[in-house]
Amino acid sequence: MKPMIDMYLGTVKISILQQFQYRVANYFYMIGMVAEPVIYLVVWSTVANAQGGSVGGYTAQGFAAYYIVWTLVRNMNIVLTPYAWESRIRRGQLSAELLRPTHPVHLDIGYFAGWKFVVIVMWLPIAAVLTLAFRPMISPTPVEIAGFAVAIWGGFFVRFFLQWALGLLSFWITRVSAIFELYFTIELLFSGRLVPLSLMPEWAQQIAALLPFKWAFQFPIETLIGRLSTEEILFGLGMQALWTAIGIAIVSIVWRTALRRYSAVGN
Repeated sequence: MKPMIDMYLGTVKISILQQFQYRVANYFYMIGMVAEPVIYLVVWSTVANAQGGSVGGYTAQGFAAYYIVWTLVRNMNIVLTPYAWESRIRRGQLSAELLRPTHPVHLDIGYFAGWKFVVIVMWLPIAAVLTLAFRPMISPTPVEIAGFAVAIWGGFFVRFFLQWALGLLSFWITRVSAIFELYFTIELLFSGRLVPLSLMPEWAQQIAALLPFKWAFQFPIETLIGRLSTEEILFGLGMQALWTAIGIAIVSIVWRTALRRYSAVGN
């Protein structure tokens, strides 16, 4: 256990130092991602004002709170893309990783987890500017803050393991872009990333509750902005734990079979 903990701490430390070395690039990347939620925010705030002050249970200030927290959750949800697996296998990069005594999934978790600590620090000035510009309505309680602190990491792990598992399809299919695009389209519609799910039809909300995407994205946001009761927060954390366990199980089962098909070599 201690060697594994040391490995994680070392990988996280290296990732943090690396990301701070490229802090300007990280900032430009994060600022570039602000354009998407700002567009959503302006559009839905306008709709809310046109509808008498609110739509789907959100006022203009409520949308401001939603999409400002959105920027942090979105950055926290960036994990290893399934497309990376095509490159790893095609170029033989995985050959070198398999020579290490540690499962590649642990190295990826450590790297991306370290990146998230940098993301949180760098997000604070961006949040301050957006708060001054849009005046969100948000006053979380200690329970909501604590729940959010757990939920954003829960969302990270849900998305990490499911996308890691999805990337393993590359062991069987040479070009899997179409499958990945379909997956990301479904995620976009049922995660609350495009619009809060309360603006979607009832049948769409019911489907979203059964899928993992809502628990990785909208659930952490609604936890912090005060739209969930304590019971709903605990239920959501339980759903995150369930989907994380499902993702781990899929990775464990598929990985062993996938390795038998691996035949790429290094340069």
